[in-house]
Amino acid sequence: MTEKLYYEDSHMKEFDAVVLSCQQAEEGYRVVLDRTAFFPEGGGQYADTGMLGDAHVSDVQEKGDVIYHMTDRPFAEGETVHGRIDWDRRFESMQQHTGEHIISGLVHAQFGYNNVGFHLGADYCTMDFDGPITKEALKDIELAANGIVYRNLDVEILYPSKEELKDMEYRSKIEIEGQVRIVNIPGVDTCACCAPHVKMTGEIGNIKLVNMMNYKGGERIYMLCGYRALADHREKEENAKAISSLLCVKEGEIAEAAEHLKAEQLSLKGKIAELGGKLLAYRAQETDVSGQVTAVFDSGLSGNEPRELMNLLLKRGAHMCAVFAGTDEGGYRYVIGSHDEDVRPLCKKLNEGFGGRGGGKPEMVQGSLKGSEEEIRRLLYA
Repeated sequence: MTEKLYYEDSHMKEFDAVVLSCQQAEEGYRVVLDRTAFFPEGGGQYADTGMLGDAHVSDVQEKGDVIYHMTDRPFAEGETVHGRIDWDRRFESMQQHTGEHIISGLVHAQFGYNNVGFHLGADYCTMDFDGPITKEALKDIELAANGIVYRNLDVEILYPSKEELKDMEYRSKIEIEGQVRIVNIPGVDTCACCAPHVKMTGEIGNIKLVNMMNYKGGERIYMLCGYRALADHREKEENAKAISSLLCVKEGEIAEAAEHLKAEQLSLKGKIAELGGKLLAYRAQETDVSGQVTAVFDSGLSGNEPRELMNLLLKRGAHMCAVFAGTDEGGYRYVIGSHDEDVRPLCKKLNEGFGGRGGGKPEMVQGSLKGSEEEIRRLLYA
C-alpha cells in the first residue's frame, strides 16, 4: 500500500520517499514508492506530473492500493528519493475541480439535476447535467458561485463511518465500497470524491461559465476557474482592444459597430449581386449563340453565376450551352444545358476525356474536370 500524502495535505509540493520497486515499461519505468504526494488519475481529474530526483514523472496511475509513477529513468530498490510535483498544474486542476463541486451543488439544489459527467481537460472543464438549463438561469448560477468563492468557505474533507454515512445526504455517481471520502463545502455541496481540492473557496479565484450546449436531453456546461478564467479574460480583452482599434470605436461599442458593419456588408452584397446580374446579361447579349455548341470560359464566375449565364444564353436561342468557370491550372467547374437535346452524352464525353466527375438530367448536367481551354473546345466542337 502506498501512503497517500495528497490526502493528508493537498498543498504538499515536495516530499521524500523510499523506492519499493522499479520495473521497466514500454515508455520508461514504473516506480512504486512507500509514500507519495503525486495524485494518480481519477475522479475526473488528470494525474500529477513533476520530478523524482532528476527523473521526470510523466504519469501516475493507481491499481488497487498501489500507486505507479512513470519515470524516464530507473531507481534502485531501497533508494530514498525527493519528489516535487508540478504545483502550478496541480493547483490549476484543484481550482477547476472545486469549482465544479460548487456549480454542481448549486444546480442540484436549484433544479434537482444530477451531474452525470465530468471531464477536466487541458483547456476546459465540462459538466453534464441530466436536465435543461436556460442561459438566464446559468448567469444566476455563475453569480451565486462567485459569491461562494468570495465568502472564502472551508472545503472540508470528511471520512464518515458507515453509521454516519447512512444519515448523510451526498452526491455520488457510483457505488463505493469501503471508506467513503466526502468533500463538503458547508451549505453548498456534499459529494463523494477521491481528488485533492483547494482548502478554501477563495483559492478558486474566479468561476466563469463560458459555454453551454444541449447534450443527451440535458445540458453540458463549459467552465473556467482561477488562472484559466484569467487567461480567457486576457485573451478576450486583447481581442476586444484589437477590434475596437480596427473599427475606431470604444471597446464597449464594438458589438454595435459590428452590427453596422454587417448591415453595410449585406447592402454591398446586394449591390454586387445586382451589378453581377447586369454584367451576366450584358455578357449573354454579346455572346455569339449561332453555333451547335456555345462555349464560355470565365475564371471570374462563382456560385450560381455559371448556371445563370447558361440559362440566359439558352433564352437567347443557343442550341446547347456549356459554361466553364475556372482556369487551366486549377481546373474547371462546368454546367451544360439545352432545350432541344440530351446533354448527358456530351457530359460523359468530357468526363472520359478529362478525368471529370459529374452528371444530371437530359436538359442539364454539371460537374468538374481538369484540362486546358483549347483541348476542351476541341472536344466540344469535334
